[in-house]
Amino acid sequence: MPRKALKPRERRGLPLPDYKYNSVLVARFINRLNIQGKKSIAEKIFYSALEIVKEKMKEEPLAVFNRAIENVRPLVECRPRRVGGATYQVPMEVPPLRSSTLAIHWILTNSRAKTGKPMHERLAQELMDSSKKEGASMKKREDTHKMAEANKAFAHYRW
Repeated sequence: MPRKALKPRERRGLPLPDYKYNSVLVARFINRLNIQGKKSIAEKIFYSALEIVKEKMKEEPLAVFNRAIENVRPLVECRPRRVGGATYQVPMEVPPLRSSTLAIHWILTNSRAKTGKPMHERLAQELMDSSKKEGASMKKREDTHKMAEANKAFAHYRW
């Protein structure tokens, strides 16, 4: 039993907001983009990607970024449950923090998978595609939803 009271769950593990847009979501994205502890390079990549988005879409880049994350966030996912020696893929609703984490992960994975361009251009392209509800990240979300729909018969194993 802890002697001190635990921090509220919303505050535990969340970084401080970033300096430019004062957004925790942007700070989380930059921290995931970070490789080998080079956060300044991750920030340069992210902010230059938002500049490209601003030039190409003639919109507020933070709004495009937030819309991209909201579009890619999954509502349901399949979690494995072991019942009587068999493992079932049980569809479950995704908590908000995990869904935004999955969206960030999918956008970065698909940006890194593309080749031939600098990372800030690939990231900008993926963010623009996701904000328009197209691209590889949206396909990943649709696949997750289709899998949950296909395994709807096992929903009663949820607990």
